[in-house]
Amino acid sequence: MRIGLLTEGGYPYATGESGRWCERLVRGLGQHQFDLYALGRTATPPALPPHARVARAADLAGPGTDPGPEGPAGRAGLREPRASRRAYGRHERRRFTEAYHRLATGLCAEDDATSFAEGLYALAELARGRGGLPAALRSDDAVRALEAACRAPGARRGAAAAGLPDHLAFAEQLERALRPLSLDWYEEETLGAADLCHAAAGGTTALPGLLAKRFFGTPLLVTEYGVPLRAHYLSAAGADRSAPLRTLLAALHGRLAAEIYRQAALLTPGNAHARRWQEKCGADRARIRTVHPGMAADRFAEVGEDEESGDPATLVWVGRVEPAKDLIGLLHAFAEIRARQPDARLRIVAVPAPEPAAGAYLTYCKGVAAQLFPDEAPGAHAVGENPVTFEELGGPEAPTLEDTYASGALVVLSSVVEGFPASLVEAMFCARATVSTDVGAVVEIIGGTGLVVPPRNPRALADACLALLRDPERRHRLGAAARARALELFTVEQNLAAFRGIYLELLSHAPVRHRPGDGVPFAHPAEAHVPGSWAHKAVTAGTGAPDA
Repeated sequence: MRIGLLTEGGYPYATGESGRWCERLVRGLGQHQFDLYALGRTATPPALPPHARVARAADLAGPGTDPGPEGPAGRAGLREPRASRRAYGRHERRRFTEAYHRLATGLCAEDDATSFAEGLYALAELARGRGGLPAALRSDDAVRALEAACRAPGARRGAAAAGLPDHLAFAEQLERALRPLSLDWYEEETLGAADLCHAAAGGTTALPGLLAKRFFGTPLLVTEYGVPLRAHYLSAAGADRSAPLRTLLAALHGRLAAEIYRQAALLTPGNAHARRWQEKCGADRARIRTVHPGMAADRFAEVGEDEESGDPATLVWVGRVEPAKDLIGLLHAFAEIRARQPDARLRIVAVPAPEPAAGAYLTYCKGVAAQLFPDEAPGAHAVGENPVTFEELGGPEAPTLEDTYASGALVVLSSVVEGFPASLVEAMFCARATVSTDVGAVVEIIGGTGLVVPPRNPRALADACLALLRDPERRHRLGAAARARALELFTVEQNLAAFRGIYLELLSHAPVRHRPGDGVPFAHPAEAHVPGSWAHKAVTAGTGAPDA
């Protein structure tokens, strides 16, 4: 089976959890051919397995003009060179204005998702046949059509209040969001050759798969471990935007998500939390199947099998240092723990992050710790060590995740916002009891093998930690149950087994398509791809060739 794998900002060019998941998927399903279509990066890719190749890659972060061909690796950019450098004629301008008006009407009206979809596909048809869409989306015609839709009867109250600055800003954001429509990926030899499009995220990443279904009837599978619509709502990037502009952008992301969910043959959220978001956006429950992300468990096996490792009075926190993790609340909870159990210690191990704001928040947290423990802060005239340490993963104190989790008896998660916290699963692989706040997919992950408290409640967090610190037998019992649960639900093997079955299921329900150049119909029967000593015979029987 030929899989068109759609990625954004990750595999095969970048690291991170998304890139690691794609890497495990591609290498674990070697019986399929993977054509990688990457959005966001165009650097030289690393070595890929023989059954995978970079079919296309495009960097959409630029100003929206044609970046030109990028060498022999099969990468290309926007569909600009042939026609879009000439302005639209009267016929193309009319087609564009009508399509854009339908799309804008669908955004501005409360209950008109149909117009949005019609306008989106009409713009895609125009871009595929004529090019020139990025420039048209930034044109005066686009701004006038948007203004008319905002002021039409029945428009959302927030959209109706938009002024010219809002229209201009939204037109720019819309052009960026719709850049995948102008890619040269929609030909018979590119996405048209795929048996299945698998989008490794929703939103803009899934747009090429949406168009492949429109143009070629290719089934679309969408995997979401984080929901782009939720990320848009939580993003701090738009804090300075006006209310009307936020209304229009929220409508854009909501309509796009709803259309992707409506057209996808199957949705595979990584957890029930993401599944609930999909259902709220109109996804059909019958086409949703939760597939937990697979994580490598082998590296934690030694720690998980050693039940006696770890300081019985040490709490461990691991993650990116950012306000959503509520380290301030954790420090206040630990101050109460320290008052009731003086030998308790807290290790805060930060995962290196490129965001400049992380350093400022870390400095602030260290200042709060110094205020809460003044007699034990570094430089003070005190006997003993500071009970709170701030370390960085990969440093001398915390060289690896395994060493970090092995150092303590209890792992704490104090977040106020989470999706699928990987650190919690890692702690479970290490047979560590956990105390977590009830956010995101935490309850689904823990499943009764740890303690869960309300977020932003330092007293409850302290009480739960003390309950486990003072009860070693219960702590070990919960840790063993946590490890068993993680090995059953969250390993790479279960993830690969799920997608192996899903691929075959979707292909079995897809209509048979005969492409030019395929040769004899049914020349390559499906059983030829199933490992076994008889596979060669199946191939030769299907092709009519003599059996060697």
